Amino acid sequence: MKISSTNYFSCLFFLCLLLFKFVNSFEEQKNLKKSEFPDGFLFGTTTSAYQIEGAILEDGKGLSNWDVFSHTKGRINNGDTGDVADDHYHRFQEDVELMHSVGLNSYRFSISWSRVLPRGSFGKVNFAGVTFYNELIDSLLLRGITPFVTLNHHDHPHELEEKHGGWLNPMMQEEFSYFAKICFESFGDRVKYWTTINEPNMFAEMAYVRGVYPPARCSPPFGNCSAGNSDTEPLVAMHNMLLAHAKAAKLYREHFQPKHGGLIGIVVHSFMYKPLRNNDFDRDAAHRAVLFTAAWVFDPLVHGDYPPEMRKYLADALPSFTSDERKLIKDSIDFMGINHYGTLYAKDCIYSSCVCSNSSCIAGGDHPIHGYLITLGEKDGVSIGEPTGMSRFFVVPNGMEEIVDYMKKRYHNKPMFVTENGYASLNPTTAQADELQHDTKRVEFHKSYLASLARAIRKGADVRGYFIWSLMDNFEWNSGYELKFGLYYVDRDTLDRVPKLSAKWYTDFLTNKSLNAEKKGNFVTFKYTT
Repeated sequence: MKISSTNYFSCLFFLCLLLFKFVNSFEEQKNLKKSEFPDGFLFGTTTSAYQIEGAILEDGKGLSNWDVFSHTKGRINNGDTGDVADDHYHRFQEDVELMHSVGLNSYRFSISWSRVLPRGSFGKVNFAGVTFYNELIDSLLLRGITPFVTLNHHDHPHELEEKHGGWLNPMMQEEFSYFAKICFESFGDRVKYWTTINEPNMFAEMAYVRGVYPPARCSPPFGNCSAGNSDTEPLVAMHNMLLAHAKAAKLYREHFQPKHGGLIGIVVHSFMYKPLRNNDFDRDAAHRAVLFTAAWVFDPLVHGDYPPEMRKYLADALPSFTSDERKLIKDSIDFMGINHYGTLYAKDCIYSSCVCSNSSCIAGGDHPIHGYLITLGEKDGVSIGEPTGMSRFFVVPNGMEEIVDYMKKRYHNKPMFVTENGYASLNPTTAQADELQHDTKRVEFHKSYLASLARAIRKGADVRGYFIWSLMDNFEWNSGYELKFGLYYVDRDTLDRVPKLSAKWYTDFLTNKSLNAEKKGNFVTFKYTT
């Protein structure tokens, strides 16, 4: 086959452009410095109560939905539970010292609802639980670490599930407001950053679409549960979570913000999406994918209602806000929290058939709950980015810049925090534990995603913080302890915390040092240069 000179030079130009982008990206990562981020930028790590605290029933704590769920046979990998987790409840002082040694200036954690209010509004405040969080907050501040507090990270008192039916009942709005009030009163004088609910979109998906989080409600083809309706219940649960947020935010703004001067927001799980095929159908599907996930939360809380595209496809299944509720929810966040772990392809299922053929794809593309589309991580057998320990998390660094840019444009550059970004590695079965600690891929992941975030900031995005998930390996929900996201390895027998290479890298980045690793035999030695 004869190639024309025009085509030859076009191909050569394209290859040179790709090479230039690769080299430029490599140089950005290599030369990345903390000084590229704005003054006052928060650099931290994130955890959540159930995933690290343990002390399941100590000092007056009540049962949570996850306490019960994790003890249900077959729900969690290897039969793992959060009964002990990382024993943070007893080791929090040690963990604060770890944060201080890394050089963090902020720490995002959540408050266990069932530790503060073991029975919700049906019982009394557990002051031992309040004392624990007071001591944690004071220890952080003593070390110059800013507390960044999430009120609800997937867990709530089990009694609220039994008596109300959880988030399917509007009564949960009042329960959450009462819990928020107790926390604002107890900790608000020292906590300046609040998020109400972590990833309501992900919780609705996992608990009420797929049924793999409590209360495990779903219907085919999304899952095989004893009860539930995957097409309608997630919408009801989300509606109640959004109104619960808005009521708590109103309470904070009227009674606590004037004297404490803090900010309140919400956190959303947000992939970035690319069209699977180069056609208008899949480009529209990629746009819809963001609308049916991130905008499902942010649109009501910024603009006062759900995205019009959701109403178009979901019709009356999508609950409506009253005029008073629209006034309540509109502009009810001071900032947006974005949990970003990767990028996926989106394929339209309106004008073409959709069949899931790999583990990165979720069934149900012919249902409106997902916007008549499927999302997946492979095209023609090739992954969209380097795979990780989680089947739907792929390393696509430019997705960070793209999702932040999307949020900047859609929500008028409202202040943002990247509240979670992390790399999943699997628990090694044959590799030695010390190999897990030399987590070079995690280091490269965070360097590349931070470089991408820095580009978004240079383009004008008002991003004010970046939090790594996670400080240490922990209970990763239905995956148990198999997945590892931490900067610190946790020995499951001794619960000792052992720094990984990524912890050393983060320290060097935060202190403007460079880390050069040289392998010598079976060891890694570190040379520090300023």
